Amino acid sequence: MKLDSMYQDIILDHYRHPHGKGLRDGDAEVHHVNPTCGDEITLRVKLDGATVADVSYESQGCSISQASASVLNDLVVGKTVGEAQVVQEAFLELMQSKGQGEGDEEVLEDAIAFAGVSKYPARVKCALLSWMAWKDATAQALAQHPAVND
Repeated sequence: MKLDSMYQDIILDHYRHPHGKGLRDGDAEVHHVNPTCGDEITLRVKLDGATVADVSYESQGCSISQASASVLNDLVVGKTVGEAQVVQEAFLELMQSKGQGEGDEEVLEDAIAFAGVSKYPARVKCALLSWMAWKDATAQALAQHPAVND
C-alpha cells in the first residue's frame, strides 16, 4: 500500500535526520525509560512566557521512538503551551486507537505517519515516550512559572 510506504519514509527520514536532538538550555528536564524495550530519552523544555521556545533531547532506542521525538520537536516548538497540549492529546488519541483512528492531519502533520504504529501495543509505548516526557517537563516548567497562563 502506497500510504503505508509513505508513512514509513516519513518515520525513517525523522530517524535519520532528527530535529531538535542535542540537549540545550531549558527550564525543566526529565528522563524517561521504556522498561519494555529499553528506549530512553532525556528531554528539556524551554518556555518563553506561554510559548514553547525549544524542546531538546538526547535519546537512544528504536527508529519509532527516535522519529517520534523529532516530530514532537517540529510540532510543538513555536506554539503556545495550550496549542501544543492539543497536539499532544491528538497524538495520544491516535496512539490509543488500536489502528482504528485516522487522526487529524492538519493538527498532527508528520505525526500522522504513526497511525499504523497504534496497531502494535508494544510499539505504542515507543512512539509515546518523548510525548510523555514532554508533558512532564512542560508541567515542571509551568510549575516554576505559575504566572504563565494560556
